[in-house]
Amino acid sequence: MAPQLTPDEQEIWRGWITSTRRLYTQLGQEMQAEFGLSMGDYEILLQLAESPERRLRMSELATLTLSSRSRLSHQIDRLVRDGFVEREANPDDRRGLFAVLTDAGQTMFEQAEPFHIEGVRSKIFDVLTKRELAAVANASSKVLTNLDQGT
Repeated sequence: MAPQLTPDEQEIWRGWITSTRRLYTQLGQEMQAEFGLSMGDYEILLQLAESPERRLRMSELATLTLSSRSRLSHQIDRLVRDGFVEREANPDDRRGLFAVLTDAGQTMFEQAEPFHIEGVRSKIFDVLTKRELAAVANASSKVLTNLDQGT
């Protein structure tokens, strides 16, 4: 049997999980209320807006957004319906598809981005000191490196 977490470790773990979930949820609720976008939708628009020619292979987009291909496909369906994204055949791979950001999608992203940045700023950067932010950055980097080595 694995050793139990100490009370201090439990507190740290639960604080980390609760704060990150609540942060993501609150940012998502605000984005939904203001723009009708979920955080997942916003992440897709962000990835496409930052990609060359505003396009990514669906498989690459799933990896970048930490989504299953099935979940991503449903999100893309909604974004296609709303006119923000188009699916495009990959001429080099008949089975592969690209997700392409439309002009309307680019406009929506440009409207939503400052709102998102302000939400992140007010909930994280305005609350933590530079020293605390450095500690968060260091801890996050170490955790991500450890996770990447395990996969």
